[in-house]
Amino acid sequence: MSRIKQLQIWKQHVTWKLIGVNVLVMLIVIWLAGVSVKDFACVLVAKYQLVGEERNFFFQRTMHFYLIRASLLAIIVAAIIHFVFIKKILSPLKRLTQSTRQLMAGSYPEPIEASSEDEIGELTRHFNALTLTLKQTEDNRRRMLSNVSHDLRTPLSNLNGYLEALGSGVIVGDKDLYLSLLEETQHITRLVEQLHQLSVWEDRQAASMSYSPIQMDELIVRSTQSFQMELQSKNMELELSLAKEIVTGDEDGLRQVLNNLIQNAINYNAGRMIWVSGVIEPLHYRVTVSNVGDPLPEELQGLVFERFYQADPSRHRGEATQGSGLGLSIVKEIVKKHGGSVGLSSENNKHSFWVTIPRHS
Repeated sequence: MSRIKQLQIWKQHVTWKLIGVNVLVMLIVIWLAGVSVKDFACVLVAKYQLVGEERNFFFQRTMHFYLIRASLLAIIVAAIIHFVFIKKILSPLKRLTQSTRQLMAGSYPEPIEASSEDEIGELTRHFNALTLTLKQTEDNRRRMLSNVSHDLRTPLSNLNGYLEALGSGVIVGDKDLYLSLLEETQHITRLVEQLHQLSVWEDRQAASMSYSPIQMDELIVRSTQSFQMELQSKNMELELSLAKEIVTGDEDGLRQVLNNLIQNAINYNAGRMIWVSGVIEPLHYRVTVSNVGDPLPEELQGLVFERFYQADPSRHRGEATQGSGLGLSIVKEIVKKHGGSVGLSSENNKHSFWVTIPRHS
């Protein structure tokens, strides 16, 4: 259920609570007035003998006096109770309204303290969570735009410079130059393709996914086989430890998950070994890809699956350890569509990237 839907539900709860308070106040007024009139009438009837017009008039006047006094007393008591209850309810709602106006104006308000455990307190906590989510989304959007422009600026500048020089005859093209230009265009193509893949998976609905039974251990083996030449060229070895299990999922999506995890392990590997394991859990099938790399601070470990995050952004993108920063974001999006989760476990310089896929749909 979306947070907007939850806020709407809690708003309905608050409305019914206000209605309940008003009904309670009216019942108190009626009860106080009725009981008071009843008691006073009984006292008067017992005390006075209703004989003659003069005494009858005196009785009626006394009844009116006590009735008015009892009604005023009931109204005052009810007003005080109503004021206390309504103030208690409307005070946090007023703060929520002010924060909502700030949010609509484009600024992000400070979190509101939830002073109760009722519906108002839960509404406040949901609003704080919604504000934090919107802020994180906006920060991610700005970071994505900044990183996209930065990642495209260098290869485009290089291409423009070389093409202008070639066109004006300042330099003469050779094989090495054309290979360098090809590398620049391939980098741009990969970046655009990954952006497209990420957008496709973000917009993809569960109904449009092609679910089928998948033998996970066999899929992992097929995925690792496509990296054999690259592993040999870099003098790396890959060790498999797989449990046999069938899951229901989108085969193309899960293959892309495995390819991105293995490619990430190769790109950022500082040793000679890469470990891939598949373990059966009570509700999930867990795939873990481990390698040896540079130590990663704990506060940064939760960022590796964010868009354009790069463990060492100071390095030039042409180095072997540098990527586009989108591969793990695509992994996270695909796994989320399958109802699974992703994470990173690090111990010194050994990093284990894991994903879980539900065993049963």
